Amino acid sequence: MKYAKNTSVSSEKSRSEIEKVLQRYGADQFMYGWDDSRALIMFRMEGRQIKFILPMPDKNERRFTHTEARGNKRSPEQAFKEWEQACRQKWRALSLVIKAKLEAVESGISIFEDEFLANLVLPNGSTVSEFMLPQIESSYSNGTMPNLLPDLS
Repeated sequence: MKYAKNTSVSSEKSRSEIEKVLQRYGADQFMYGWDDSRALIMFRMEGRQIKFILPMPDKNERRFTHTEARGNKRSPEQAFKEWEQACRQKWRALSLVIKAKLEAVESGISIFEDEFLANLVLPNGSTVSEFMLPQIESSYSNGTMPNLLPDLS
């Protein structure tokens, strides 16, 4: 069961809602962009830059081009409608995530850095998640921790 699977709220409305929520909670910068496979939301808050990359569904996926029950081919208009619904669901889910994180910080449940750690933008433009995931995978596969300081011996 996907959150907001049948939402009628447009992607544009969800994005606008995210922007307004960020302003209300104190963001002082906001940007948005997209390409065929993903959308991007970036904002600055509490002196930190945050980046969310929202993977978008491929318009050519079978779940859009064919019916679920019998596998009949859909018309291009029907396929687009199904794809658009999946995009609306993604935007609603992102809106929920961002609001929940901001409210957790506002309510004192956690701190800003803990809620947005994976999405913090590092000086080289990557996120903490992009930087750390390969190191975490390596640590689990070889059973050792990376050196904290360079080995100068």
